[in-house]
Amino acid sequence: MTTPQEKAAAARKAAEDAARVAAEAMAAAEAAEQEAAAANAKPAEGSESDSASAESAPEPPTSGESSAAAEIAEGYAVSGPALELGTVMVDGVADPGARVRIPLRMMNRHGLVAGATGTGKTKTLQGIAEHLSRAGVPVVMADVKGDLSGLSEPGADTEKIRARAAETGATDWAPGALPTEFVSLGTGGIGVPIRATITSFGPILLSKVLGLNDTQESTLGLIFHWADQRGVALLDLKDLRAVITHLTSPEGKEDLKGIGGVSSQTAGVILRSLVNLEADGGDTFFGEPELDPADLLRTAGGLGVITLFELGQQAARPALFSTFLMWVLADLFQTLPEVGDVDKPKLVFIFDEAHLLFAEASKAFLQQVEQTVKLIRSKGVGVFFCTQLPTDIPNPVLSQLGARVQHALRAFTPDDQKALSKTVRTYPKSSVYDLEEALTSLGTGEAIVTVLSETGAPTPVAWTKIAPPRSLMDTIGDEAIKSKALSSALQGKYGQSIDRESAYEMLLASVAAAEPAPESAPPPPAGSPSPQEQDSAAERIMANPAVKSFLRSAASAAGREISRSLFGTRRR
Repeated sequence: MTTPQEKAAAARKAAEDAARVAAEAMAAAEAAEQEAAAANAKPAEGSESDSASAESAPEPPTSGESSAAAEIAEGYAVSGPALELGTVMVDGVADPGARVRIPLRMMNRHGLVAGATGTGKTKTLQGIAEHLSRAGVPVVMADVKGDLSGLSEPGADTEKIRARAAETGATDWAPGALPTEFVSLGTGGIGVPIRATITSFGPILLSKVLGLNDTQESTLGLIFHWADQRGVALLDLKDLRAVITHLTSPEGKEDLKGIGGVSSQTAGVILRSLVNLEADGGDTFFGEPELDPADLLRTAGGLGVITLFELGQQAARPALFSTFLMWVLADLFQTLPEVGDVDKPKLVFIFDEAHLLFAEASKAFLQQVEQTVKLIRSKGVGVFFCTQLPTDIPNPVLSQLGARVQHALRAFTPDDQKALSKTVRTYPKSSVYDLEEALTSLGTGEAIVTVLSETGAPTPVAWTKIAPPRSLMDTIGDEAIKSKALSSALQGKYGQSIDRESAYEMLLASVAAAEPAPESAPPPPAGSPSPQEQDSAAERIMANPAVKSFLRSAASAAGREISRSLFGTRRR
């Protein structure tokens, strides 16, 4: 029970608390009145006092003073030669002092240029090719659409291009052309015709071109094995058809005893595929003279020669085009010596429309592509893939690509959104950009970039405004390309086809020699032939065209099976 004294003490405490709260409320009211009075005393907006205050206030920091851009650019600082890609952008503003570079010595660590159609991939490739050429590095490029022929002519000198050059830090920008070779697959194009023999192309790459399944690819490998063992040269499509026809005949089946056989059904599929390939112009590609890889490693006046491959009649078969480029890469791997890490690559190889290379490819083909990309770095060769989506490249190959230049992606469908999410996860984390939003917000000629620094570590992610090429950003036209091709030193070497004696002629002669002798010929005498008759028979055998052809082919193969390497291609 509460006593009167306790009630009195509680009442006093309540009164003191009430007085304290009232005092705090009064103080707050007075402070509010003072703030209101000060606000009323400020000059009206736009008055002289306000203008003077604005003029005396410090200016906002310029793009060159952007700490975020400068911090990103530090990751791209190099001590040696480098390719200048462009400048860092933060909040939509490009900082001319924050340069984005790829160290030249890291160009053989491979790379990827990706993005939707019309986002500027081709011009990025053009700029990369220019920098490499000026550094004395030869370049091989697939010019699928004919857009890169402008590399051979100086660019247009306009105020717009000058402004972009200044914005991207290219203060020394000036129009310029590069030494360029125009070549075509086969004889149906406008460039210098380039060919490969069936023997050197190998069964795995040819199976990719023909669209064969694993069983048919295995059979084709057996056919190549038979031809290699006997030193039979497969130069063009008619040679391969002749060998397949022979191996499905009674005599050919006897040849294959012990190593398997060629079923007539599988042979029929392969022969039909060859007919379709020939109808699409593939017959003009396979033959001689065959491309010498050394012709891709040239310089002119200290500048690396840029070799542009155009489709020609192979537009109907783009898979042949991309597969041929992979054959060239495999051929380079076999012919170039090991060099390890070098200050600059011996060659940079650029695959445009790279998705064509991997679409519907066999497991054996994909394994060989992966192996080639892994190993060719030590030969001093860099490989860049260009495609719309990074997901077009198999993961084992994608993991080998040190430089990433990602132009804008579109996310219109659930599959697009999934591809976007996968792409974001392949980049280092960034505290400056929301990468998922950035990749769908990039303007034309802008890209999200990360490369390997000189120490081999990934650089910070940089939203980059790409510098303009110095060469013409347009095609020079078919007539100009034809004129340059005809005046090329390669025209005399590859311009005319050669059809020397090979498997087709050898087997044709063998059939002719196997025909029975005329009935009017007298029967051979009984008993052993005389020494003179033996000599005469030996002379007739050695004079047989089939025997001559076989001996020549066997000698060229050094009397043994042709040694094969990547993709089953012939070792030179």
